[in-house]
Amino acid sequence: MVIIIATLILGVLLGAFLLFPRAQKPGNAEVVKSIPKEYKLYTRAEVSLHNKRTDCWVIIKDKVFDVTSYVEEHPGGDAILDHAGDDSTEGFYGPQHGTRVFDMIDDFYIGDLQH
Repeated sequence: MVIIIATLILGVLLGAFLLFPRAQKPGNAEVVKSIPKEYKLYTRAEVSLHNKRTDCWVIIKDKVFDVTSYVEEHPGGDAILDHAGDDSTEGFYGPQHGTRVFDMIDDFYIGDLQH
């Protein structure tokens, strides 16, 4: 009986040791630095070259987005290609878009439009 109780206590202590995080000693923490993505300026001429289903950039409020990977998923079908390589601000802010699109567009940002 004593052996069973001792085994149960040791099992609980071992489980707690493995499941609960231990405090790290100062100076042992690994430092992870995020590397900022480099953005650049694009001219309208540069953006206009990206006007195909397989290479689709759009301008929205003077920011440039590479939406190529989203073209096939676009719920509005080929409507996204209407302004490929051009300014799509008006269409982007149209009534057909829900608020979700405003959260996801930043994932496609590649730079700003040069004036």
